[in-house]
Amino acid sequence: MKYRFYGADSGIKKDGPIASPEELYDLLETIWCKKTCAPRMQKDWSIENKTLGQCSITSFLAQDIFGGEVYGVELPDGNFHCFNVVDGKAFDLTSEQFKEKLDYSKAIRQERSVHFAKQEKYERYLFLKEKLNEITEKKTAHR
Repeated sequence: MKYRFYGADSGIKKDGPIASPEELYDLLETIWCKKTCAPRMQKDWSIENKTLGQCSITSFLAQDIFGGEVYGVELPDGNFHCFNVVDGKAFDLTSEQFKEKLDYSKAIRQERSVHFAKQEKYERYLFLKEKLNEITEKKTAHR
């Protein structure tokens, strides 16, 4: 499968039920929904643009799995679009939501505590994590 997210085929691998960002993307693609989308963007969320409004919760979940850091690119509206850097390699599982290419060179490190100070965002993250765990537990049980 050809992945369109920024940093696809980065070569990041780890042991465990989710071995690569590409595998994580495949699983999240079945979970991302309007409920996991940022509230301010939910009216624009669609099946055709599943990654819309999913960046921070996805990036912190990817950090749980792969380690590394979460960075953000400042957008024209003052919000930050989050992505991951692991062992010096960047990947952005939700970059497909943008028509234009982002400039990742001016990224600022993002803090989990700042993002999760918003209760609704933390709850969306927990929901996404719970659904991912359900899938990986089933996958592991069938091996």
